Amino acid sequence: MRSPKLAALELRRFRRGRLPRAALVALLVLPLLYGALYLWSFWDPYGRLDRIPVALVNDDKGATADGKKIAAGDAITEGLRDSDTFDWHEVSAGEARAGVEDGTYYLSLTMPSDFSKRIASSAGASPETGALQVRTNDANNYIVGQISRTVFSEVRQAASTKASRSFLDKIFISFSDIHGATVKAANGADQLNGGIGKAEQGSKDLADGLKDAKDGSGRLSKGLTRLDTGAGALADGSKQVAAGTQTLADKVDGIDEKVGPFLKGNEKTIGDTARLVADSSKAIRDNLDTLVKTAPAAAKGAHAASTALNDVYRARCEDAVLPDPACSDLKKAKDAAADVATVADDLNSLIGDQHGDLKKLDGNLATLQTQAQALADRAPHLSEDLDDAVSKINKLNEGAGKVAAGARKLHQGLGTATSGAGDLDEGLGKLKTGAETLNGGMFRLVDGSGKLAGGLHDGAGKIPDYDKQDRDRRTDVMADPVKLVSKDLHKAPNYGTGFAPYFIPLSLWVGAMVAYMLIPPMNRRALATGAPAWRIALAGWLPVVAIGVLQTVSLMAVLHWAIGLQMTRAAGTIGFLFLVTACFGAIVQWLNARFGAAGRILVLALLMLQLTSAGGTYPVQTSPGFFNALHPFLPMSYIVGALRRLITGGGLGPVWHACVVLVAFAAGALALTAVSARRRQVWTLDRLHPELSL
Repeated sequence: MRSPKLAALELRRFRRGRLPRAALVALLVLPLLYGALYLWSFWDPYGRLDRIPVALVNDDKGATADGKKIAAGDAITEGLRDSDTFDWHEVSAGEARAGVEDGTYYLSLTMPSDFSKRIASSAGASPETGALQVRTNDANNYIVGQISRTVFSEVRQAASTKASRSFLDKIFISFSDIHGATVKAANGADQLNGGIGKAEQGSKDLADGLKDAKDGSGRLSKGLTRLDTGAGALADGSKQVAAGTQTLADKVDGIDEKVGPFLKGNEKTIGDTARLVADSSKAIRDNLDTLVKTAPAAAKGAHAASTALNDVYRARCEDAVLPDPACSDLKKAKDAAADVATVADDLNSLIGDQHGDLKKLDGNLATLQTQAQALADRAPHLSEDLDDAVSKINKLNEGAGKVAAGARKLHQGLGTATSGAGDLDEGLGKLKTGAETLNGGMFRLVDGSGKLAGGLHDGAGKIPDYDKQDRDRRTDVMADPVKLVSKDLHKAPNYGTGFAPYFIPLSLWVGAMVAYMLIPPMNRRALATGAPAWRIALAGWLPVVAIGVLQTVSLMAVLHWAIGLQMTRAAGTIGFLFLVTACFGAIVQWLNARFGAAGRILVLALLMLQLTSAGGTYPVQTSPGFFNALHPFLPMSYIVGALRRLITGGGLGPVWHACVVLVAFAAGALALTAVSARRRQVWTLDRLHPELSL
């Protein structure tokens, strides 16, 4: 009998009564219970977190920063109430603590009383970190604690971002304020540089003018010194002349009484005195010429120097926008020059007022010189000219007195002028030195102010100036500088879809395992008739494959239509699961055929090994080394990877690889079953009296 007929005979056995039919129905439904109920139980647990009771404690008292009220606790509380995460219960701190302890609440979130105060401190001098307090109790549920850490990390990040916005916005506003102040300072430095530049040019002009004034005052001082020397000689000479003429007049008057006798005894004296008078008159006339020529020039020079100093003082101190630092010294120099000019005017006036008298004096001196010389010449004959001499000497004495008085006044005036000219020259020298020093300092100040203005402009250009839009954009970036831009390739829409590749093959393995509890792995009739071993293996395998196909169809129909499993490649998934069913049936058949009752235990043990090494929940790399070593050698490892690509999408490379592996496992298992069938055709004592029967 052929293998399909033998398989059909095995299936027809379930039509013999109600119990076999019920067993067949249970056999078909059992994988459905495993796969569908498991997946349904945690199909989308994260979508139902709003059913988990969680305590929320808001003890925050609020704070004030920059005149604005901050209530961070209220803002977070409102945001959590509006979210779909957890079933929030606003309670007191004591109620939250007791509820987490006794299981009323799975966990609690507390915002302390100084929460807003600490957040507001970020904009002050001593920033502090605000702390959200989370209390969990793994004795209630470990997974909820793990979920809460992820959720509260997002809450913390949102709160931190919001708290940092005000602090960063204040920083950017400060940048704009600093930029504006620096621009103003740079503009002021430009104006300062311009004013200092003008002052520097003025100080240079002042130094040049004072140099000219110093040269003029030097020449004036030297000229007045020579005049003073001449006036001193003139005063001395005129004094001597006056004294001589007075002596002469006295003697002449006495001689006039005793003319005769006296003249004879004093002829020589009279001659010497007359010659002295003649010489003195000549010296006085020479000095009068020098005085008349020099006085107007001295007055003119003094006035020129005074005028120059007045102009410089007016330009630098009275008309200038920025007064010259040397104004006090300029004023002293101007006043000294004015005094010198006054003295020179007095001297010139004196000479001018006495100009007629000086000419007359010069004439008188000339006459005196001539007459004195004549007297000297006539001295031996004085007795003869006595009457005439007495008259002339009296006139000479009168003129000599006038000359002596004028020479004394002239000498006194020139002395004062000389002293003033010296003081003027000395003062102008000091002022010139100060002006040159001032000019050097002003030059350096111009250079420094230029660098200051340039540096301020450069600094203003480097200091950012943000408008409100730019400031808001930068605040957003710096408050949350790193964004997580994630892109899920072939995203599983829910938790159940992600675990379907793990639980579906588990249910099909259980289906094959239970099927061989009801169907013998090798047909007894075929064994008894001595059918070929391969036919015996196929006859025991095909019924379970047929049942597995029905199990797969019912399971996937319920998962898709009732629970909502969406498959990217539905037809490919169903076809691949048929291959999985065939592979699992062959493996379970061989274990039962080869090891008998112990094979059922081995089937269960192999299921456990596959579940722990397939990487269906966590990546296999996170498992201990033992399971990593088993992973490549068990079929479920390849089945899970292939179903993930068929259900959620992706390349089909792992699918084709899994198909090859499953075909190899199925073929190998069938071959081993055939070997076992060949051995079972030989009866032994162990078969007649098995050690273990299940």
